[in-house]
Amino acid sequence: MPNIVEPPPASPEQTAFENLQAGRARIEAEIGKVIIGQRDVIEQILLALISGGHCLITGAPGLAKTLLVKSVAQVFQLHFQRIQFTPDLMPADITGTEILTETAEGRRLTFVRGPIFANMILADEINRTPPKTQVALLEAMQEHQVTAAGVRHTLAEPFFVLATQNPIEMEGTYPLPEAQLDRFLFNVHIDYLPENDEAAVVKQTTSRDPEPINGVFSGEDVARFQGLVRRVPIADEVIRYAVRLSASSRPRTAGAPDFVKNWVNWGAGTRAAQALVLGAKARAIWQGRAHATYDDIRALAAPVLRHRILLNYRAEADGVSVEQVVQKLIEALPKNA
Repeated sequence: MPNIVEPPPASPEQTAFENLQAGRARIEAEIGKVIIGQRDVIEQILLALISGGHCLITGAPGLAKTLLVKSVAQVFQLHFQRIQFTPDLMPADITGTEILTETAEGRRLTFVRGPIFANMILADEINRTPPKTQVALLEAMQEHQVTAAGVRHTLAEPFFVLATQNPIEMEGTYPLPEAQLDRFLFNVHIDYLPENDEAAVVKQTTSRDPEPINGVFSGEDVARFQGLVRRVPIADEVIRYAVRLSASSRPRTAGAPDFVKNWVNWGAGTRAAQALVLGAKARAIWQGRAHATYDDIRALAAPVLRHRILLNYRAEADGVSVEQVVQKLIEALPKNA
């Protein structure tokens, strides 16, 4: 009787990759129960999630930003908390505070955790609160911990902050400082729907109750996907392309294009190149590919760079937007540069 050679067991990375591919259609179907259209927005938020990064969503009110974030949390069965940022919000309202409680040993200060202790945080209208409160998020976003009364409290993993801001009404707002903007992996721009999609939304939301969203993955799965993303191979030439694309946005860098010197006051830093590479790896496995390419870098240039490039008064006078500058950067930098 011939010996039967069993195939070697699949590696954890291979298993995670296959699970993600098998569940991709289910993820899109579950989110599609309540969100119509906005495919690029949904994909960029999911890419940030499996990359382990945070997202800033910029868009007008009434575009289902909150519903989208809550739906993603339900699909991945993550503990979700929404924090409405207002001018009177204090740091302790986010991180938590110490209160005096009665114990068997007498009165003692006990730390009561705030809403930041969740897997997915929606920081709604983050630019409505003063910088003192905005900074309360900074340690959590960067270090995944909160310090209160000198004691460090570790946040649960995975931890994902998705902040929204209204680009229209700027009265009574506090723009985020560049250092905090840089902590967001992507700045996702959400726009109005095409007429057909908008009509479908109106019909669906006025004719029946929304369908319940079923969980597809868990927080443990998200952690595996995040580990898988960092193992995706990428050629050194593609990494250098991401570095050059980021560096070309800096007006004081040698070889910067003339339009950058004319329109840009401050360019993207090293975190931009890191975000381009990490996002490209996530996009590759999301689309079922084993390695990241130049096209992945170029596809994510806008969400990575739009909040990291600061335009000057000349650009405003010429009616130039950040998106136009990013597109010109892509066109000015050939792949074999």
